[in-house]
Amino acid sequence: MSTHVSEDAEDATEQETSEADTETVSPGERRRAEKTERGERLREEAEQAVGEAEETVALKVFRFDPEVADKRAPRFDTFHVPYHKGMTVLDSLIYARDHYDSTLTFRHSCRQAVCGSDALFINGSQRLACKTQLGDLDWPVRVEPLPHQEVVKDLVVDMEHFYEQMDAVEPFFDPDDLPDGDLEEQRQSPENREKVKLSTRCIWCGACMSSCNIAAGDNQYLGPAAINKAYRFAMDEREGETRKEERLHVLEQEHGVWRCQTQFSCTEVCPKDIPLTEHIQELKREAVKSNLKFW
Repeated sequence: MSTHVSEDAEDATEQETSEADTETVSPGERRRAEKTERGERLREEAEQAVGEAEETVALKVFRFDPEVADKRAPRFDTFHVPYHKGMTVLDSLIYARDHYDSTLTFRHSCRQAVCGSDALFINGSQRLACKTQLGDLDWPVRVEPLPHQEVVKDLVVDMEHFYEQMDAVEPFFDPDDLPDGDLEEQRQSPENREKVKLSTRCIWCGACMSSCNIAAGDNQYLGPAAINKAYRFAMDEREGETRKEERLHVLEQEHGVWRCQTQFSCTEVCPKDIPLTEHIQELKREAVKSNLKFW
């Protein structure tokens, strides 16, 4: 009896076997395999791009992950990224994440220096990653999370305390009287608007708080961002007099404006060029005047 099997029969058998193997692979395993394959392909593309690039920049990035056993000890990883004119630190971090290590974690959103989510410690100074040009920095570029903040993972810090300090000054408008007409606006003079204009630029990035040595040693200190937010309302002519007095009372407490030692570190790192130290000093003067009695 002949045991010869036709080529068509062999092909059919191999196809059935392949289909059976595919059926035994779970969707999760298939996705992980696809992710691994995609990651390898992106790394190969990155290596080729680095080899062909006229210039490459080395990023030394802080890494830490408390949920992974072999990543609980802080370290620095180096990523080599092809450089082009106009490239920002955020651009390079996104490239490193997308082509080398998808677990690299950092915050970013608008990429236009408006959201404040990507404030980092870059080459020893608090900066917005999306605003900082690689061409303006010394290489290699060292990227770390904001100092004096608890690190959640890699470049992400816990901002809860910062938000609590901002909330402590009750950052909302509170006039004594409202306009008579339902559609009438709460009027403000151009001169007064000019006075508070710079204080309204705050994007809650936390860079100033991170740079402040007083805030680093006094966890209850309101900090420059919160005090600036209080300034924005206290100096607004539409604010009610009673409410202004209450706000100044909060600011003149032990952990308020008097803790500021006028080091100007907050003003130096503010990405929106807000004169934070000047605003704090003006609130000190307002607090003194509010307690003066002439009778």
